[in-house]
Amino acid sequence: MASTGDSRDKILERLESVLSSSTRSKSDIRFLLQMLSTTADLVEGNSSSLDIKIASSAINEMSRAFEMFAPYRDTRKVSIFGSARTTADNPIYTVTAQTAAALAEQGYMVVTGAGPGIMEAGMVGAGRANSIGVSIRLPFETGANSVIAGDEKYVSMRYFFTRKLMLVKESHAFLCLPGGFGTLDETFELLTLAQTAKSVPVPIVFLEVPGAPFWTPLMKSIEPLLIDHGLISPSDTSLYTITSSVSEAVSIITGFYRNYHSIRFVDDELIMRMNRPIPEKAFQAVKEEFSWIAEGGVIRQMEATPQEVQDNDVVSMARIGLRYTPKGFADLRGLIDAINVF
Repeated sequence: MASTGDSRDKILERLESVLSSSTRSKSDIRFLLQMLSTTADLVEGNSSSLDIKIASSAINEMSRAFEMFAPYRDTRKVSIFGSARTTADNPIYTVTAQTAAALAEQGYMVVTGAGPGIMEAGMVGAGRANSIGVSIRLPFETGANSVIAGDEKYVSMRYFFTRKLMLVKESHAFLCLPGGFGTLDETFELLTLAQTAKSVPVPIVFLEVPGAPFWTPLMKSIEPLLIDHGLISPSDTSLYTITSSVSEAVSIITGFYRNYHSIRFVDDELIMRMNRPIPEKAFQAVKEEFSWIAEGGVIRQMEATPQEVQDNDVVSMARIGLRYTPKGFADLRGLIDAINVF
């Protein structure tokens, strides 16, 4: 049996070999070395055994999930949140399946928590081939639903925070169905990430059944209270849309990417990538309308920055650059909608 010293030497040899032969970018190498340095800090610091266990388990879970998602990195995905208690005879189950099926027809994959209820409905609609599951291990749940169980596009996680990361990180849109504490937790975290610009702008759709509203009365009671107390801005309500229409839900999600593709910050400049450039005359009108969100009112069409070229980050696409002044992404939605006209 190998000693602890032998195991340590083998690990160090592997790290040295991998890093020396890696084709990753300088930025990737820098972050990997930083992660290794953090591990050394855990060794030398006052971390408890539980602290070390949590850190190790979290990195292990994320590594497995990253590998599972990797083959589908370039495929648009929509995460579906909703109650595990919803039964197949509930109208919202049918609505969920119909919406997921329509999104799959548009080339989207569906990501859910892999459990029963709404999560199962989303996968039934999208089909096994277009479904990705990220489940949580709980004592009162038996594991993945029958649609995704045993599939290579399924991963089980121990921690809620790592699971929520993977449900959010890889998705380009979110469909929120009625649910309890867990669904509300996921939904309001989505809004928090968007409001504080800790995520990228994405369409967030609250879907309910005609004649059985859920989100409408909930948000009708919460929104005025939060706005009256100065706890959110009126523009924050633009972060989501409530609908009871399957076709409208699908249109909101797919329409968000009609021309808009993605954003990235390079230094202090927000770079918005587009499928097509905006005609110059029309762009002048866009600049004037949205000058208030840009430092000095400066918004420009541009080519890829040197940093994007170095990272080979969708270099061929048209771009808009600005120094974005609002604190969150709510005020960016109008510019995205304007871009999608072209």
